[in-house]
Amino acid sequence: MTNMTPEQFKDARRALCYSQQALADEWGMGDNGGRTIRRWESGERPLNPVAAYAIQLMLDNLAV
Repeated sequence: MTNMTPEQFKDARRALCYSQQALADEWGMGDNGGRTIRRWESGERPLNPVAAYAIQLMLDNLAV
């Protein structure tokens, strides 16, 4: 898994042109998904390592 900071996660999401809610919808996170992503990015909640890995894969695929 990748060791990603909340700021790196936010930068990755922005580089992929997703809002917090749009990314949550893409990942099927449900009604509160946007809030969860906001909490990860603010450091209020620990960043989910699976989410960090998934967004890194999305960035890697963008670069190909």
